[in-house]
Amino acid sequence: MSEAILLNLDNEPNFAGIETANIKPAMQTAMKQAREAIADIKAQPETTWLNTVERLTDITEKVGRIWGVVSHLNAVVDTAPLRAVYNELMPEVTMFFTEIGQDIALYERFKTIKNSPEFSQLSTAQQTKLTHDLRDFVLSGAELPEKEQAQFAALQAESAQLAAQFSQNLLDATDAFALYFEDNSQLSGLPEYALAMFQAAAASENKSGYKIGLQMPHYLAVMQYADNRALREQLYRAYVTRASELGEAKWDNTANINRRLALSLEEAQLLGYTNAAELSLVSKMAETPKQVIEFLRDLAQKAKPFAQKDFEEVQAFAAEHLNLPEIAAWDISYASEKLRQTRYSFSETEVKKYFPVSKVLSGLFAQIHRLYQIDFVEKTVPTWHQDVRYFELMQQGNKIGGVYLDLFAREGKRSGAWMNDYRGRRRFLTGEKSGSLQTPIAYLVCNFTPPIANQESHLTHDEIITLFHEMGHGLHHLLTQIDELGVSGINGVEWDAVELPSQFMENFAWEYAVLSKMSAHEDTGEVLPESLYKKMLAAKNFQRGLFLVRQMEFALFDMLIYQNKDSGSLNNWANVLQQVRQEVAVIQPPEYNRFANSFAHIFAGGYAAGYYSYAWAEVLSADAYAAFEESNDIAATGKKFWQEILAVGGSRSAAESFQAFRGRAPSIDALLKHSGFIA
Repeated sequence: MSEAILLNLDNEPNFAGIETANIKPAMQTAMKQAREAIADIKAQPETTWLNTVERLTDITEKVGRIWGVVSHLNAVVDTAPLRAVYNELMPEVTMFFTEIGQDIALYERFKTIKNSPEFSQLSTAQQTKLTHDLRDFVLSGAELPEKEQAQFAALQAESAQLAAQFSQNLLDATDAFALYFEDNSQLSGLPEYALAMFQAAAASENKSGYKIGLQMPHYLAVMQYADNRALREQLYRAYVTRASELGEAKWDNTANINRRLALSLEEAQLLGYTNAAELSLVSKMAETPKQVIEFLRDLAQKAKPFAQKDFEEVQAFAAEHLNLPEIAAWDISYASEKLRQTRYSFSETEVKKYFPVSKVLSGLFAQIHRLYQIDFVEKTVPTWHQDVRYFELMQQGNKIGGVYLDLFAREGKRSGAWMNDYRGRRRFLTGEKSGSLQTPIAYLVCNFTPPIANQESHLTHDEIITLFHEMGHGLHHLLTQIDELGVSGINGVEWDAVELPSQFMENFAWEYAVLSKMSAHEDTGEVLPESLYKKMLAAKNFQRGLFLVRQMEFALFDMLIYQNKDSGSLNNWANVLQQVRQEVAVIQPPEYNRFANSFAHIFAGGYAAGYYSYAWAEVLSADAYAAFEESNDIAATGKKFWQEILAVGGSRSAAESFQAFRGRAPSIDALLKHSGFIA
């Protein structure tokens, strides 16, 4: 019975046995049992770490793990029944965790421990967790008057529902679009793999010909390779108007964004902050919105001349070689790919043929072994889809973690790429498991081109970089050596430092020693030739300026709308985006572009007033990788990176961890050098 499966989650879940009908009773049973256990905690006459903090961790971990599995399934195998129960339970689950965060009796017990002699006897990780917990009680409204607590709880519940609705609108708008072609006469320029992908998509609906959707592998293939300009424009328009008023009204995220901004401001002001951005930064490395905005504008200023040069080059090339005197938004990727092929004498499709998924994974695992002496051993376990694979991480015969890999795009699966955790590392201190160690397990999800007709999928180099990025997140979670759940792995790490290990890993996807070992040409089995690699390396920073100013556009927009303190102008976000584009962008999109309506990172993910984290952490990651460039002993440097960055999780500040690894504060020079902005 799947209710029993959900109520007894321990090792790898039996995903195949989970039935949607049993999710609600399992969650409600778990929350009822949890509330009874919390009442028992508060009835204890003495207050200690074991009878308060440890027991509350037991309780919240059980409920959180069930909800984590449900949320994960909702993201990777969205069905109407699953979505219905997920949406129905969302307010109850949000209220459950808000109740705990606002429980004044629990808060007082945590403060008692902080002020007791026991605190000095706790480990550093336990002390850090307790300090974080006390901060989080305050940020959950524990110190608010009762009436304002209820108001705050209602805001939290509504925000959670809005985030879920935003994602669902975007998924539905993406999956609803399709173009069908009986033959390939209008599909010239598209590589064989793309045509096969489109044929497979049509065949899955028992149709002949080709089906083109808006899933990322479809969209990128058309934008990059289709000679048919009208097709590129049609797909571009469909993509950038998803979940907006220019499409189906039922999927329009405009009102959702307005309400989300209003709720965020109200929550922040209830807690005594001027705006949502101030509240967001309480648990981050950056100290003030002003500091973040200055950082972003400084980086934009450094990147913009390079972006302008990038754009002028592609404009000139398009006019001279592609009969495009006026280049439009839907021409950029196409013209850029043609320019790249001309300038560097290679194409992305040529590179892709060298990288079958199986070889890429074995090469990735080999590189991780070189860095950390860790092995990946595949294990057969129940999964949520036939494409999903599971690996255990082993070190000298000992299991230290596990990871699910769900690599391919499909309908009903949220777009993008992410890592999430099923469970974290923890040493049990009480009960029947006392003394035993719980090893971490992670989900690693991507949306790569799926395999077609039993033929192995091949990855582009960009997809390899994405895989390395998400594995970097995974290793951050899986290689922790902290035994306290609240600060082990990615838990408790400042959000603007959490991208450090992921962006750090990307660098190895540019090393020939790594790429050659994960390559085998689809026809000949030949490894990636060094001559082709050198062309790829020469093109590494191709249009890097354009990429960076686009990231600055997103990050500035995010920070500016969430630092708004005037409720009367919150709905002005479209104008804010336009002003940001005028300031930093060199490519102005068409008027109908509704990018914000699909900006799930900041309206449905954890990046509200935090999108700057990618750029902030890239300063750290580039500088960290520079240590490997400077080292003659990769294994020793890898061991130090593991010990000082990955192992410590959130048990100390990211600034302290970086200082321990590098022996100094981070410098932006490595990022500028890797970006090609300085020699």
